[in-house]
Amino acid sequence: MEKYDQSNGETRLNKLLPRIALVTGGNRGIGLEIARQLSLKGIRVLIGCRDADKGTFAVDQLSKDGVTVELEVVDVSCRDSIDELMKRVKTKYGRLDVLVNNAGVILDRGISVLDVKEPVMKETLETNYFGVLNLIQAAVPLMKEHHYGRIVNVSSGVGSFQVHQGLLGLKGKSSAYRISKTMVNALTCLVAHEVADMGIKVNAACPGSVRTDMGGSDAPLSAAEGADTAVWLATLDENGPTGGFFRNRMTAEW
Repeated sequence: MEKYDQSNGETRLNKLLPRIALVTGGNRGIGLEIARQLSLKGIRVLIGCRDADKGTFAVDQLSKDGVTVELEVVDVSCRDSIDELMKRVKTKYGRLDVLVNNAGVILDRGISVLDVKEPVMKETLETNYFGVLNLIQAAVPLMKEHHYGRIVNVSSGVGSFQVHQGLLGLKGKSSAYRISKTMVNALTCLVAHEVADMGIKVNAACPGSVRTDMGGSDAPLSAAEGADTAVWLATLDENGPTGGFFRNRMTAEW
């Protein structure tokens, strides 16, 4: 257990209070596993979930495994909901040390960019990009107070320009989802530079193809394997990287 106090603008650790982490989309799949692994490391984990019933079920399931997390209801596609969440976090916990932007949707699987409808593109970006942007903007002031923060944006290799150029044979399919992840990657770089002198590290993680509702039952990786890189980035020490894109704890192609 750790406590943080500041001396000469620097955050120092002692042995009383744990760090606070928020994992969005933490009620299932990779997000649930990230929450589990962070909690097992002694971090106090809040799972952000839009549906209170689903979030409560996830909390109860983890509790049966001896893992403690707490539920915070939030709609990441709504800025007002995000702002209310951060007010609650500040009031209840006093700070936020780790933000894992995991919540995301794929609404155009297999659909050509020539056929994707504008409402689908907009809804995808509202959750996958603007949700990440708004959460970061709301979280950074809390992190600045203690000169410490770790922001992890869960991205995807299918958002890389190598893949856009046709290297995996996807052509223009699932374009709304892929473009949203390209934008998240760009945002990661921009924010990392902006907060470099604030003690905050910002990175993107590609979990790979994971056996979840989104990844499908035939995917090669377990949720635990898919969560590993995000958990690593969420717990980096002061010498860890920032402004990067990683898969299997190794640098990935933008």
